[in-house]
This record gives sequence, structure tokens and C-alpha cells, in this order.
Amino acid sequence: MKLWQKVFIGLILGIILGVVLKEQAVYLKPFGDLFIRLIKMIIVPLIFFAIVSGITSVQDSKSLGRIGIKASITYLLTTLFAIMIGLSVGTIFEPGSGVIVNFTGEGSQITDTNMAKIFDTLLNVVPENAIEAMAQGTILQVVFFALFTGITLNTMENDASKRLKNIFALLASMVFKMVHLIVQLSPIAAGALIAWIIGTQGMMVLEKLLKLVGCAYLAFGVQYLIFGLIIYFWTKLSPLPFFKKSLEYQAIAFSTSNTKAALPTTIKVCQNRLGVSKISSSFVLPLGASINVDGTAIYISLCALFFAQATGKVLGMADYGCIILTGTLGSIGAAGVTGGTIVMLPMVLGSIGLPIEGIALIAGIDRIVDMMRSTISITGDATVALCVDHSEGLLDRDKYNKAV
Repeated sequence: MKLWQKVFIGLILGIILGVVLKEQAVYLKPFGDLFIRLIKMIIVPLIFFAIVSGITSVQDSKSLGRIGIKASITYLLTTLFAIMIGLSVGTIFEPGSGVIVNFTGEGSQITDTNMAKIFDTLLNVVPENAIEAMAQGTILQVVFFALFTGITLNTMENDASKRLKNIFALLASMVFKMVHLIVQLSPIAAGALIAWIIGTQGMMVLEKLLKLVGCAYLAFGVQYLIFGLIIYFWTKLSPLPFFKKSLEYQAIAFSTSNTKAALPTTIKVCQNRLGVSKISSSFVLPLGASINVDGTAIYISLCALFFAQATGKVLGMADYGCIILTGTLGSIGAAGVTGGTIVMLPMVLGSIGLPIEGIALIAGIDRIVDMMRSTISITGDATVALCVDHSEGLLDRDKYNKAV
């Protein structure tokens, strides 16, 4: 049985236990707390090694000059747009409002830092002591140190730096394996936490989770339309042939919830049916699968607002800035990772002072969202490949416009 199926069963059993046990369901909460402690244990090394490994792994993009630079910048911009869409939908529909969930038992004590100066906020991102930042779990400072480490390694061109890059890649793989093992406990954690919350808060929480799913799909739909607008304004081509011919790889991404699984088909469709050159499709698409996940970016930002609303925390401009920054980095780090949102969301929540205890709660709906999340992400990769290929004068417009 697949993990998502186990999580779904755990969620259903948790709902039943919550209704039956009511306040007594609080005795199930420690099982969820154990899962959260394991996530907290791994999050700092995960963020550090994933970011360093991710930065050093795209060093080869320099060999393709303009194409690599254009693709990387465009991927970054589409991710930023995706986060803005998630924040906008979450702000308008407020999926977490109306139910105050005290995940930590201290939710009422979580207050806005009210940083008066943007410069102070930016300065505080730089740690005075990197080891201390890791020990205290100061997420933004860990992110900064990881970025600085990765960039520094990319400037070093010798055998020792290559070995060091391989070591970081190996450590990242090890931490991802740890995450995989921890995530196996998510069915129990999801069941225990949903039972506790429904037992103490009632069925309203389930209604809010369904609203979160609805908001996610709405945001995905908006992002999908934006892909069409990007194609139209960038290439002056109708996006309709792109949408029609993309159904093949989108179906694979939707059914498997995995952009990597859909990558070979995406490359084939881009080359044979959309007119994208071999050099662009064979480089830009794998690069996108490694660093660009627009669907995850949308959902991470939406979940951050959901938890802020559920805990009653009022976000300031500095908080939104942190969500945009860490959401972008988190979505990059989540690329190709099973349950990527569950893994990287703590980084976003921690950066704005929110508890991560509710993460197991959304694990129950993650598979439902992940299908469309993966579809949007791979479609974004194909969109960027098409646009970059056009900018290089390599796009076969006749093949693109050829009837399906």
C-alpha cells in the first residue's frame, strides 16, 4: 500500500476517533508530537545540505551560457509569481480563519515581531555565529549561510572543491533518506493529530481543510492561465496548441504526482510536438525539474497563511517578505522530494514565528493537492523551455502550430 493511501486511512480513522473520543482524544496527541519532534530534529540539516547541494549542482548551467542564465532567471520569476498567487488566494478566501487551533499549547503567546525597520530585518538574516544559528534553529540565518556556502563552493575550481561538492551531495541524500523514514510515520501522526483537533475543536477543522484544498486548486488554475499569458506575450503565439499538446505529460504528472516521472514524456512532447529545440528541451527541462516547482511554491505560501489564520497570528510586511524569500528557497529545495511541501514548510513557518505542529494535519490532504501541484510544476517547466527557446531563435513555430 502506498504512503498516501496509508495517510488517507489514518486521516479517516483519526476523524472517527475524534468524533467518538471527543476530549479524550487528547491522549492520542503524543503520537503526533513525536512526528513533529522528528521533523524539528531534521529540518536544520535538511535545509542546509539541500540548499548547498542544490546550488552546487547547477554549476554546469554555465556551460550553456545564455540559455542557462535565461532559464534560471525565468524559473525564479515564475516561482515568485506562484508565491504571490498563493498569498493572494489565501488572503482573499482565508481558509484558516474561523477556527483557532492552538497547535503548541502556546499559540496565544505567538506575537508579531513588529520589526520597525526593513534594514534591521535584512541585517538579522546574516548570522553572527553560523553554528549558533543552526543550534537555535534560526531558519533565515541558516538559509543565508547555506547560500553563502554554496556560492563559495561554486567559485572554487579545484579537485578539492569537487570532492567537497560530492560530499555535500552525499550528505543531502542521507538527510533526504532520513526524511523518507520519518515521513513513514505520517499516517499515525495525521490520524492522531486530526483526532485530537476534531475531539477538541469539532468538525469545523475538517471543513477548513477542504476549503484549503479548494483554494489550492483555484490558485493552480490561476497559475495555469498565467502560463498561457506568458506564452502569448513572450512568443506572440496562441497558447491553445501548447495546452492541447501538453495533456500527455500532464496526465502522467497528475497520476503519479511526480514531475520526474513525467520528465521523459515532457521532453518528447516539447521536441516532437511543440517545436522546442533539442538543446533547450534536454537542458532547460531537467534544470526546471531540479529547481522549479511552481505548484509547490503556491501551496507552501497558501499553507503559511492557513496556519497564520488558524493560530490567530497577524502577519506584517516583514512576514510576507519572509514567506516570499523562504517560499522560493523552500520550493527549490522541495523539487524532486517526495512529500516536498511537508518537508520544506517548516522552514517557511519558522521564519515567521509560526508553530510547525500542524504540518501532520495537512499530510492527510497532501496527496489530493500533490496531483495538481505536480501538474502545474511540469507545465511551468515546459512553458519556460518554450519561451527560452523562442528567445534564442530556435523554436520551430510551424511545428508548434501544427494541428494536434
